[in-house]
Amino acid sequence: MALKKNLIHSLVAAACAAAALPAMAADYVLQAAQWGAAQDAAVQAAGGKARFSHASGVAVVESERADFLSQVLASGAIQSGAPDRVAQFTPNVKSFDMPVDASGVPAVISDAFYPYIQWAPQSVKAPQAWGLGYTGKGVRVAVIDGAVWGSHPDLAANVDTAAARSFVAGAPGSCQVKWDCDTGTAWHGTHVAGIIAAPANGLGVVGIAPEATIVPVKALHSGSGSFGAIISAILYAAGEGRADIINMSLGADFNRGDRDAAELVAAMNKAINTATRQGVLVISAAGNDGYDLDHSGNLITTPAMSGNGLAVSSTGPLGFAMGATNTRRISSYTNYGSSMISVAAPGGDFALEGNAPCMLPRANGSPVVIPCWAFDMVISTVRGSGGPGTGSYSWMAGTSMAAPAASAVAALIKQKYPGASVGALKNMLMNSTDDEGKKGHDPYYGRGFVNALKAVSQ
Repeated sequence: MALKKNLIHSLVAAACAAAALPAMAADYVLQAAQWGAAQDAAVQAAGGKARFSHASGVAVVESERADFLSQVLASGAIQSGAPDRVAQFTPNVKSFDMPVDASGVPAVISDAFYPYIQWAPQSVKAPQAWGLGYTGKGVRVAVIDGAVWGSHPDLAANVDTAAARSFVAGAPGSCQVKWDCDTGTAWHGTHVAGIIAAPANGLGVVGIAPEATIVPVKALHSGSGSFGAIISAILYAAGEGRADIINMSLGADFNRGDRDAAELVAAMNKAINTATRQGVLVISAAGNDGYDLDHSGNLITTPAMSGNGLAVSSTGPLGFAMGATNTRRISSYTNYGSSMISVAAPGGDFALEGNAPCMLPRANGSPVVIPCWAFDMVISTVRGSGGPGTGSYSWMAGTSMAAPAASAVAALIKQKYPGASVGALKNMLMNSTDDEGKKGHDPYYGRGFVNALKAVSQ
């Protein structure tokens, strides 16, 4: 039981609230009505240098001067600012890895995980949408997260490596600053990318939008990152990255009374709202702490409660490997609240008691035997330990897994209606849900559970 508890704590992936860690004193997030030559000059005169700036009026700046912030605010060209802050936006993940054979190679040989083990695509009726020709083809989904292993054989065909970027600061050439490098073998961003767009290529898993394009934008390393990196990633993805949809399976909690945190959250709001004005739908994970965010007092969960994007809660079965079909059951850990939750999607769970083994088949190869509760989580692509061109698979659970499922359904809609505005895309996603829980908009499901078939049949 202790082993299971340890795994559970590490498998509640992403959107996990965590205490803020101290940031580098040289980094600041600044806001102005707009950003141009006057703002650049003010920053330079105060002894700073812009690391990233955007015409909308948000910039990430570095300076070695202790009085930089007071000096730049005194210029009159900058409206507000705060020292940047690093936080643990996702936990360090210990995944439940795929079994390996005697040679040490993951025992993965076909898309057979899809019909027998991948319950999430079926739960949102993705196969029926594919049957109508909607696979996300031509739609670009930015994954703002940790690293995406772009050479994974079950992802590579759908990853735009040319548009991939990292906004994580670090020593030039280090793993930290590379978009396709992270710590460990799980790589949260790689798992998220597979849920969205793992191709139907005869390998391990199939994404809900299996022909969508993934734009990897790294803002976290080993689960932690700064507000400045995430804000820069959002604005890049919405502009040069040419994203149609941004997925953020990340989050942290802050006190509204913390002045600097409030300023950083305001800058996050501005970035998300700017992306929306540029025609990009932003979708975020709701969080995994079981918080009632309608009655959270001074607590704010960002980016789920930031700007005008959508927040996604999680569902998952209890005993899938033993025949349970309750894939729309609310996950035991998900944050909730009518004021925040827009829709619900499959994120998995781990609440089944005990460690009894269960066995499920694959179309090819030997059956998979793991603890029954692990099958209730979401299986997807991960880094693994091999070299380029290799990869592996793991199960994870969290609103981090639910958000990309919703993003993928949005991609199917965008394929059908490529000219749809953000407002229209939001409405089509929410209006096509299945009304679960209490009738109408409720705290756990929001407008309802996403339904790919209904979404593309509008």
